Amino acid sequence: MDLGGCLTPSLDGAVVLDVEVQPGSSRQGVTGYNEWRARLTVAVRAEAKQGQANQALVHVLASQFGLETGQIEVRTGFRSKQKSLRITNATHTEILERIRLLLEAIQ
Repeated sequence: MDLGGCLTPSLDGAVVLDVEVQPGSSRQGVTGYNEWRARLTVAVRAEAKQGQANQALVHVLASQFGLETGQIEVRTGFRSKQKSLRITNATHTEILERIRLLLEAIQ
């Protein structure tokens, strides 16, 4: 599984992470990797109403990646299940390793 497909380093040093969100889930956290779409799948309890799922997504990933919520922002896909997030103050390699550890823990 090539997890690097969901991560793109940007010119300003940030990392863009492509995710697929499952709002209204009974659990929260990273649930897997969609190889077809090259996206990390993340479940959140919040419903997709008035940006609640977007906020929950940022909080869940910040806690699982060991980052502050201000270091993650939704860049595209505000009204879609498929989103791109911009992560600052973490390198491509650091994020990739954190994703690998999270996916190993759920398997």
